Amino acid sequence: MTNSIRDIERAQVLLVTGSNTTEAHPVLSLQMKKAVRKHGAKLILVDPRRIELADFAWLHLRQRPGTDVAIFNAMAHVIIAEGWLNRPFIETRTEGFAALETAVKPWTPARAEAISGVPAEQIVAAARAYAQAERSAIFWAMGITQHTTGTDNVKALSNLALLTGHIGRPGTGLNPLRGQNNVQGACDMGGLPNVFPGYQPVVDEAVRRKFAAGWGVPYERLNEHPGLTVTEIMNGVENGRIRAIFIMGENPMLSDPNLNHVREALSQVEFLVIQDIFLNETAELADVILPAASFAEKSGTFTNTERRVQLIRPALSPPGIAKPDWQIITELANRLGANWHYTHPREIFAELAALTPQYAGMSYERLEKGGLQWPCPTPDHPGTPILHVEKFARGKGLFCPVDYRPPVEETDETYPFILSTGRILFHWHGGTLSRRSPGLDEIAPVAEVEIHPQDAHRLGLQDGELVRVSSRRGQVVATVKCTGRSPVGTVFMTFHFAEAAANLLTIDAVDPTAKIPEYKVCAVKVEKVKVGESVAK
Repeated sequence: MTNSIRDIERAQVLLVTGSNTTEAHPVLSLQMKKAVRKHGAKLILVDPRRIELADFAWLHLRQRPGTDVAIFNAMAHVIIAEGWLNRPFIETRTEGFAALETAVKPWTPARAEAISGVPAEQIVAAARAYAQAERSAIFWAMGITQHTTGTDNVKALSNLALLTGHIGRPGTGLNPLRGQNNVQGACDMGGLPNVFPGYQPVVDEAVRRKFAAGWGVPYERLNEHPGLTVTEIMNGVENGRIRAIFIMGENPMLSDPNLNHVREALSQVEFLVIQDIFLNETAELADVILPAASFAEKSGTFTNTERRVQLIRPALSPPGIAKPDWQIITELANRLGANWHYTHPREIFAELAALTPQYAGMSYERLEKGGLQWPCPTPDHPGTPILHVEKFARGKGLFCPVDYRPPVEETDETYPFILSTGRILFHWHGGTLSRRSPGLDEIAPVAEVEIHPQDAHRLGLQDGELVRVSSRRGQVVATVKCTGRSPVGTVFMTFHFAEAAANLLTIDAVDPTAKIPEYKVCAVKVEKVKVGESVAK
């Protein structure tokens, strides 16, 4: 997030898109509700489903899945055409405006309506409210990024903020809501295939030399080529490029797309190591399992969605032979010939801070007194609640024109429904933790396929009946839930249930830049399971 969580209630307009905030980020959603109820903020929701947040929305734009760029380009068109843009901000703090103006000129609200299904007058109203407010903030989550056009979606949102100057001030900003409790921290630490810690690119020779010196390793040992993403790793097994996989704290046998392909890869790879706290579906395929400690059993830091770095401390001792991740990795590295002598995570953090500019002013001693938001470049720096206050990291903000591209897989006569996937409040991700909670599993015990009543009537379906949902990649059996939350022609499933794994259906096509799979759009058919019919997958 460019801004802080406390800034949410300061916004006069909240544009929330691709985020079922009340279920996936319930704490943050309370701030959004507070902004609406207590401070009169207008909430503009862009989401195909009528989620709970729609009850608080001033305006709900229900687009066809995968048509986000069309809507945001049309909003930019209206803002420019009506003169609602912030010209002083554009002239002093941005570049590339002329290219954007040319690119969005054909994107009239009527054209966007034809593609997205959102009425043109709603697009105009959304553009007016967002642009004319003194403080407007944009929030998004994986409903924006989990598309083959995910990068374009984010660029289109960024263009709106730059057009209006709604960035670098309280109550404004571009605010991605991170999907898991420490995913921001994992990325900060270099848990991406193309960067070292602090998003320092591996292709930069100066960066590689800095890390080689800091880590005490020969410069030649640090590869200049970016590594592979998860989907590329699975493909690499098939072509012989990948012979071993080490998976830590993840369950790709539920969370990755096109699970039949994932199973083939993980069954075929020569050596599979799993480091985790439970025996999940992926661990069942492993050659070696390394038992790890949970968050409540170890020391370290987490970085949350507002870039706030916080200490965690052990409340319990690890069970059995389980160890904290850093100890397992250190012992493994030393068995492979390293000479690491870490005795506590504080030493690892100090090494990180010495090599990572935005963490340079942080230490365990400072974090003992409370969390700090990066960038925090010096020991006396208070942290940064709001990014881009006076200038952008690159100097000037760059407008990035993008054009609409449809989803990779669209509906046809054989597969007439669009499937979208997501989470529900009571379970989390692959269910490795939440489905081991009897209370949560009692509330939400079975996988459901959400379908509009009109579609259910046409197919002769009723609540509670079993249906087979099939795509070009696989099929699952789940329980029907008739509800107007999903629009006509669209069905929705969660990916929490191994017995009806929605990712058997999803497509492994990826965004060409971010390499994120298109979990949110694929084509499926829905068929009633007849009495006595086998439900085997």
